[in-house]
Amino acid sequence: MRCRQRRSRIPVALGLLGAGLLGAAGRPPDAPIPAAAVETRIPVAGASLYVRTIGQGTPVIVLHGGPDFDSSYLLPDLDRLQDAFRLIYYDQRGRGQSAVGIRPQDVTLASDLDDLDRVRRHFRLKAPVLLGHSWGAVLALEYALRHPDRVSRLILMNPAPASSADVALLRKTYREALGADMERQRVILEGSAYRAGDPAAVAARYRIHFEHALYRSEDYEKLMTAMRAAFTRQGKSGILMARAAEDRLMHDTWEVPGYDLLPRLQSLLVPTLVLTGDHDFIPTEIGEHIARAVPGAKLVVLENCGHFAYLERPEEVRAALTGLVR
Repeated sequence: MRCRQRRSRIPVALGLLGAGLLGAAGRPPDAPIPAAAVETRIPVAGASLYVRTIGQGTPVIVLHGGPDFDSSYLLPDLDRLQDAFRLIYYDQRGRGQSAVGIRPQDVTLASDLDDLDRVRRHFRLKAPVLLGHSWGAVLALEYALRHPDRVSRLILMNPAPASSADVALLRKTYREALGADMERQRVILEGSAYRAGDPAAVAARYRIHFEHALYRSEDYEKLMTAMRAAFTRQGKSGILMARAAEDRLMHDTWEVPGYDLLPRLQSLLVPTLVLTGDHDFIPTEIGEHIARAVPGAKLVVLENCGHFAYLERPEEVRAALTGLVR
């Protein structure tokens, strides 16, 4: 496996399993074929959460990024892990198929953490694995800090910043990477179509936003196709609701003066894997800071990989995850 690894101050045995130990399809030869995905809804105050489960094995609750996205951008690529894990996806409150009946004021960091715990209790899981991608990694950390006994493992994939200082670092490197394209994006953001939630305008904005976020152009186009479909499916009202949810969550986290989870992470004793890419538009230093803060955390930096490791480097991701959850 081609990756660069670094251990934090306190080492822990989280050795990676080689892909050669698995069958040609990524599954041991004698393993049963996983069942099809099952969709359900979990009631919350005045509404319900859309949930999709697939696979077998250790339960993993998947926390999507954004936070104005839903879980659909992870599919079908993350489903490759269904032969090794029971993947429990859900659209966070106010996003995707969990937006019906939700008002912007119903979304807070506290409500998102409560919803995650409701998903855990619905499936009668004492301490599942949490897999957070991008913003989902921040949500996973916030939950684990409050309920460390309810989490068995943390997988932080392409994590978003966990401190105000790292938010500033991300914004600086983002502006530098986009260069003149920042002006193209600004024109879209200030346009009436984007402000009204027009799916085509939103898709055009994210083409620029993620232009430098993936290593290979074919992966970039695949992601853009999935996102265009998601925005069209959401429609204007769904996009505006998700955008309002994002604003509320930013108010509770990154916009809080001095927001910083890193010192608190030093008390977190949950086995943790931090995965990032050497071409991620989120600087690798941000993942390093999180891995350094969590005692015994392991950092894996995947080569030739951007912000969507599950899509860009699926076999390396599989090896890293099975190394953590054995």
